[in-house]
Amino acid sequence: MKKNDVSAKVARALRSLAFIEDLQFDEKVEALNAIREKLHDMSPFNGEPVDLVRWVKSDTVRANDYNPNSVAPPEMQLLRLSIAEDGYTQPIVTNLEEDVRIVIDGFHRNRVGKECEEIRQRIRGYLPVVQIRPSQNGRENRMAATIRHNRARGKHQVEAMTAIVLDLKRRNWSSEKIGKQLGMDPDEVLRLAQIGGLADMFLDREFSEAWEPASTVNEDDNLIVEDENV
Repeated sequence: MKKNDVSAKVARALRSLAFIEDLQFDEKVEALNAIREKLHDMSPFNGEPVDLVRWVKSDTVRANDYNPNSVAPPEMQLLRLSIAEDGYTQPIVTNLEEDVRIVIDGFHRNRVGKECEEIRQRIRGYLPVVQIRPSQNGRENRMAATIRHNRARGKHQVEAMTAIVLDLKRRNWSSEKIGKQLGMDPDEVLRLAQIGGLADMFLDREFSEAWEPASTVNEDDNLIVEDENV
């Protein structure tokens, strides 16, 4: 089909959506979300969460209780300024659980949208979100997804990271799987285990066969990385 033919068909389809202009604000958002969902179903990129960004009421978005990412006050203020000046350029990554969306990535973007009055009023109490892939359902997978999103940004709090690693181990994740899913080398995993005082539980057979301990530990190999982007 020629490009002009496609454009003409799209134009005709859009004219049938003119009724949306007469809807109340919340109804308009709901209608547009429904249209985006239908377009997403037809999209060749529907396996990618970013292909479908929904606007949802902020009170349906809840921060997770394990986020190990820390942003200092100056960086938090810069994030607020960035969203105020540039708008939301990245959605909040969430997982829908019953009627609540749990934040996987975007902990601070969520805070800014709720706590900054100017921004909250501008976006009318809504937040832009994407839904993580269904394969990432389950607390342990959500935790791992949060770490993977954050490892290239932010400042991981060692105590929080230690708690997550120990939690995953108690959920029967092998040390090798923890290292692979969280993007850690074996030394990092064992160091966090030692900090938690439970190093013995990480000496599983699978992990021991997967690596050979280095003779020295690189002191620069830590969990401190750059601050979170918007």
